Amino acid sequence: MERLRRPLPGLTVAITVALAVGFIADHYGGPPFLLALLLGMAFNFLSADARVRPGIDLAARSVLRIGVALLGIRITFDRIADLGPVPVLLAISGVAVALGSGLLLARLAGRSPAEGVLSGGAVGICGASAAMAIAAALPRSPQSERLTLLTVIGVTALSTLAMIIYPLLAKTLGLDETAAGVLFGATIHDVAQVLGAGLTVSPQAGDVATFVKLVRVACLLPVVVMVGWAFRAAGDGQAAQTQPLLPPFLIGFVALVVLGSVVTLPAIVVSGVSEVSRWCLLVAISALGVKTSFAELFALGWKPLVLILAETVILLGFVLLGLLILF
Repeated sequence: MERLRRPLPGLTVAITVALAVGFIADHYGGPPFLLALLLGMAFNFLSADARVRPGIDLAARSVLRIGVALLGIRITFDRIADLGPVPVLLAISGVAVALGSGLLLARLAGRSPAEGVLSGGAVGICGASAAMAIAAALPRSPQSERLTLLTVIGVTALSTLAMIIYPLLAKTLGLDETAAGVLFGATIHDVAQVLGAGLTVSPQAGDVATFVKLVRVACLLPVVVMVGWAFRAAGDGQAAQTQPLLPPFLIGFVALVVLGSVVTLPAIVVSGVSEVSRWCLLVAISALGVKTSFAELFALGWKPLVLILAETVILLGFVLLGLLILF
């Protein structure tokens, strides 16, 4: 019983912050992941309490992995196939470009490969959710959680700006509804902002943007597996050997993708599981916020944010070039 009671205070803190964020986002708007980070950081003083720390650590790691696993419910092979080959290839190529540019820019800036993969994956795949999933597969270090938080803040802020700016860009370039949807789905970081940008143009653009975005989300599994294997192979000693080749949360992710592809699940089940996933991620990010102070983030410097901005611009340029050639 003691083992079950020990994390309760910290879990209660993380859940309370997440509930407050959900209320604010639903009634007043705003990006929930960013709000969860900032509100959680306001309670950073609680992280020094030995009674709170176990539950905060549990929420930031185990609850996070549950949330990532449940993301698989939204993806089916049929939905991806319905798009046709061109948008799918463009979306997948964009993920590769974001990851490659992340690694290259990190090396040029004197940053670690882990940081390049983390920021490139967040930009290329699905923003905060991808950052959290990739961070879970990377080796832990004193700076890893602070870098993850900074990455989440950066991609969430840029995603919100993109939701406003990209529809204007699509109109300026004269893109039709389908091309605009592909642009939003292949470049904007977070799912909510992708849908928001698409619906700004039209319902059709919103549907296309969402489907293209799901292609990028589907890339989360192979990317996280490859990241885990690469850093496991590069590591040494017992720590590297104890990292599983395929983490259980990714097995859950795959199982839900296969289940949704083989069986037609009721819409209420899909929406319900997606909502549980959203809340798990909110709780996890709230816990990460509690664990981190502004002073620790500022100590990381400006280079991580510039890295994310550069990767975002490179991804936008690549997708626009592809649209001009293929559409």
